[in-house]
Amino acid sequence: MDRFKEQRRPNFDGDESPPPDFDGGDEDRGVGEEDGGTPEPFAGGKVRRKASRYREHRGDYLHVSSRPGLMRILEKQGDTSILFADKVLKFTGSGKMKRRIFILTDFAIYLIDPETEAMTRRIALAAVEKMCLSKLSDNFFAIIIPTEYDLFMASTRKTELVQVMVDVTKSASDYELEVLLSNRFEYNASASLVKEVSFEEAEGGIRTRFMWK
Repeated sequence: MDRFKEQRRPNFDGDESPPPDFDGGDEDRGVGEEDGGTPEPFAGGKVRRKASRYREHRGDYLHVSSRPGLMRILEKQGDTSILFADKVLKFTGSGKMKRRIFILTDFAIYLIDPETEAMTRRIALAAVEKMCLSKLSDNFFAIIIPTEYDLFMASTRKTELVQVMVDVTKSASDYELEVLLSNRFEYNASASLVKEVSFEEAEGGIRTRFMWK
C-alpha cells in the first residue's frame, strides 16, 4: 500500500491530546540532570519540556524482573535483557485507546495487556524502520514497521523510550534508527488503513488531528 497517496476523506478521532494518565510516571517527574555526553536523536529540532531535559532515566519502571508473569513471556522468547519498561497508551485503528505494558529488550518490543499479563504483540527490532514524532512537547510517537502495521502510542517517558530505541538499534546493527521530526506524518493504523496525524499548538496544550487516507 502506498503510504503517501493523496488524501481521500477526513475523519477526526479527536482534536485534543488525551490526558497523560498512565498510573504513575510523568514527564514532569525526575530531577537528575542529563550529562549531555550522548547525542540525542532530536538534534535540537524538537521542543522539549524542561523536566524532560533534566530527569533521571532508569529504564525499567515496572520492576519486570520481580513479576513472574512478565518474565515468563520474555523467557519463552529467550529474551531477558530489559532495557526499558513502562505503561503506555496504544491507539487502535478505530482510534480507541488501550493501556499496554511496553517492554523493550535488545531484540524486540513487547506489548502486554496489564490486566491479564498476556502478550498482545511482539515486534523484532530488526523490523523497525523508523520512529515519527512531532516537533512539539507532546507524548505521542509512531513506530514504523514496513512488514506489519505500525504502532501509534503515547508515553509520559517518550524522550527516554526513543533514546533507548536509537541506542539499542545502533549497538545491535550497522545502522542508526531514523527519527523523523514532523508535525504531520502518516502511519499504517492497520493492514488496510493509513492515517495522517497532525499536531499544532493550541490554547492549553497540543491539538492532535487524525485523518483517514
